[in-house]
This record gives sequence, structure tokens and C-alpha cells, in this order.
Amino acid sequence: MDRTAQLTARRAARAIAYDPPPAAGSLHVSAARVLEGNWRGTSTVPSRSLYPHQWSWDSAFIAIGLRHVSPLRAQTELETLLAAQWGDGRVPHIVFNPSVPLDAYFPSPDFWRSSTAGRAAGAPRTVQTSGIVQPPVHALAAWLVHRADPGLSHARGFLARVYPRLAAWHRYLLHRRDLGGGGLAAVVHPWEQGMDNSPCWDAPLARITPAPARSFRRADLDHGAPEDRPTDLDYGRYVRLATDYRDRGYADGTDEGAARRASVEGGGGRREGEFAVEDPAFNALLAASEHALARIAEELGATGTARHARAERLTAALVERLWDPAQGMFFCRDVRGGNLIPERSVSGLIPLLLPGLPRDITAALVGTLTGPHFGLGATTRLVPSYDLLGEAFDPHRYWRGPAWFNTGWLVERGLRAHGERERADALRSAILHTAEATGFAEYVDPYTGEACGAAGFSWTAALTLDLLHESPGHPAQGVSPTGLGTFDRSDKGGDRG
Repeated sequence: MDRTAQLTARRAARAIAYDPPPAAGSLHVSAARVLEGNWRGTSTVPSRSLYPHQWSWDSAFIAIGLRHVSPLRAQTELETLLAAQWGDGRVPHIVFNPSVPLDAYFPSPDFWRSSTAGRAAGAPRTVQTSGIVQPPVHALAAWLVHRADPGLSHARGFLARVYPRLAAWHRYLLHRRDLGGGGLAAVVHPWEQGMDNSPCWDAPLARITPAPARSFRRADLDHGAPEDRPTDLDYGRYVRLATDYRDRGYADGTDEGAARRASVEGGGGRREGEFAVEDPAFNALLAASEHALARIAEELGATGTARHARAERLTAALVERLWDPAQGMFFCRDVRGGNLIPERSVSGLIPLLLPGLPRDITAALVGTLTGPHFGLGATTRLVPSYDLLGEAFDPHRYWRGPAWFNTGWLVERGLRAHGERERADALRSAILHTAEATGFAEYVDPYTGEACGAAGFSWTAALTLDLLHESPGHPAQGVSPTGLGTFDRSDKGGDRG
């Protein structure tokens, strides 16, 4: 049986039934227990085994859920992450816990050497971090955390303290990372986009000579099956990219002076910027967070007009540079090659959360989401991370097909924002059922909901909590030009834990 016939048979054998969501009370308690178990005093680890440090976009999603349990802990989560911000504005993708052994995770602090290699970029001296970034969900998270308990937020000066750091973070992305010159931020490593092993990276990664396998030890294979993880070849390329970036002093392509200084001081001699990609999800989240930052500025008594306008320009740039009308979705752009990367990823659906998209584009995205390439509501339980019909599709291999709860949450928000209530309700129900049935798995088979990766995963539990605080049939609450109505919840409470 050929591959197409196999996929057809698999889809036909797996009918999707959307039942009412599980009992909210017991699921709330179970999700809160996961977050309590993964709490480390000032931040939350994604999982106690595989990911023993603080991750950037994980913490943003975790804070969004924590606000329903403890607004104070949600504020602390974001404050801890932002305290590790670099002088140039970047928010590192990992903040390392010094009490965790070096061999518990790779790449470890002694690989990144942030306090020395990152000195020119303003890396902090008192905490060790990585030197790359992750998607900018943080301003959106900060606004939602504030909304959960405005009294506590005002009493602690939460927004006043995080606003300057968030503004610096966005400046870094909008200026230092506009490597293509078209108004979008580029990622310089697959780990920055968050969907580490996506087939979208295969073509630009093919230019990279991998680091020798003997030069590193993969700690991730101690906690997961090799067939579910990135290959050794891909991992070698990830390590090579990170090594070269570190040896350039973490200088970006728009900071040629820093790059020259790093070279003079002994940095690597390889060509700069061999990997640079404009990603639709990364930039859609930046636009959504720009709208949120405008709301924060307004809450602090300033004007948010310029930031709302910047978010609208980002949305327009997304359409101009990454939208393919013939295929009905957004694609990544290889900045070095100058071409769109023709791989269908969930990343290309996430701009659906933006309110400023033209109506024909939102209709096309919904059609793609529910069509044969993603199959939502017909053949798949949750939104797959990659094209069901793609040559690289694998329902269990990291970001090459499995469904993830954070991307499902974002798509649910997008559907609801554009009036697709029934589809949003069905996806919400499927997320809640699957989270409960899998013990809050890291990711799942998109057809069967079979658990993959780590159990007791923090953002799965956190976003379950967030969805539990929404009633089925709920429309986007007052969707405005800012697009934040669909994220806001009407509940406001104090610190309950």
C-alpha cells in the first residue's frame, strides 16, 4: 500500500466525535496540581524531567493559565523571566536554574557562556541564560495577568515595572531582527520559533554543516524515544548554528559593528547569518503583543496609538511577504534565499488570531484548517503541527505532525475572534478532553490523541485552565481593532493559591 493509500485508510478509520467537555471542577483541580508540582518558587518548569529550567514562551503561556489560580504567581512568573533580559532588549529562551546539574539538559549554561560570550550584547552577569529567543507572547500574557486582578497589579506596580522591559524586547525584534528589510522579525535558529523540528526548516538547514556527533551529548534522548525526537543530523545542525551565533558574540545581522568586534576577539570565521527565516506565527504573536503593549501603555496613562499602528503595519507586512493566496495560507520566508518555503505548518494558520486580516484571508485560512491538509473536525482531533499530506508528516515526531496544546489554543482564539463559534467550541472541547485523557501530555497524535513526550506538561495544564474559564458558545468578547477581546476573560479574582 502506497503512502497516500495508507493515509486515506488511517483517516477513514478514525472518526472524530466531539463530546461535551469534561467536568470543570475536577479538571481544574488536576491542572492546578500540575502547575503546583512544576513550580520552583519564582517560576515554573515546563516538565520536571525533560525541561528542568525556565523557558521563555512556556512561561508566557503558563502565566496566562496561572492567572486563574494565583495572579500573584502569574506576575512573578513573568517578572522572573524579564529579570534575565539582556541589555540589547532580547529575552533569552532559557533562564538556567543554577541548582540543576549541567548534564541534566543540553545545551547547558557552559555551552551558551552567556555572561562572557554575550557581554557585548548586555547579557546579565548574575544569571546564566541561552543567547537565542522565543516567540514574543509576553506582552499579551502581561496584559491578561493584569486583567485577572487589577487591584493586585496596581498595588504591586506590576505593569509599570514590566512595561519598559517589554518595550525594549519589542524594539530588539523590530530593529535588530528585521534581517529581510520588510518590516518582519526573523529567527536565526529553529529553536527561536518554538517549533523546533518543523519541516519548514529543512531547506534552510540544508546549508548548515552539522557539528560532529562526538562534540555533544543529547540529554533529550534520556527522556523520549529517538523516533519521536529530531534526528542526530538535524541536532548537529542546531548545535552548529548555536555555536556560530555564540562565537559571533550573539551579534545579529543588523549589528555589523558587534559582529566585527566578535571576529576580532576570536569569533568563528564562518559566514554570518546562514539561517534567517521570517515566520508567520512568530510575527503574528509580535503583532498581537504590540496591541497588548498599547493597552498596557493606555492603562499607565500614556497613548497606545503608535503601538496599535505598528501592530497593523506588522499585519500588513505579514500579508505582503508571507501570504500565498493560491495555497490559502501563510508560509515561512527564507531570508537568505529570498523565497517562500512551500511547507504547510500550523505556524501558517496562527495569524488567524489577528483581527486586521482581510475577510477573504480569514475565510481561506478556515478552509485550509478544515480541509485535507489539516483535517480539523473531520479527520483530526486537534490541529496537527504539519501537513497531513506532506512527505515529512509523522504523527509522533517532534513538530513534524503531532498536535500541541499551545498552537491549538491559539487557533481556537483565532476561530472565535472571527465568528467561527461552533468550530471554536469543538476545538475547545477536544483540547479539554485530550488534556484530561493524556495527563496533560506535551503533545499528542493528531488523529488518536495518543500521548507523546513528557506528561504533566505545564503549558498544557495552564491553557486547560484558561479554556475552562470560557463558556461554550462564548463569542469573542467585544472584539475591537486591538483584537484582545477574544483573549480576555470576564473573571477577576484575587490570589487563591
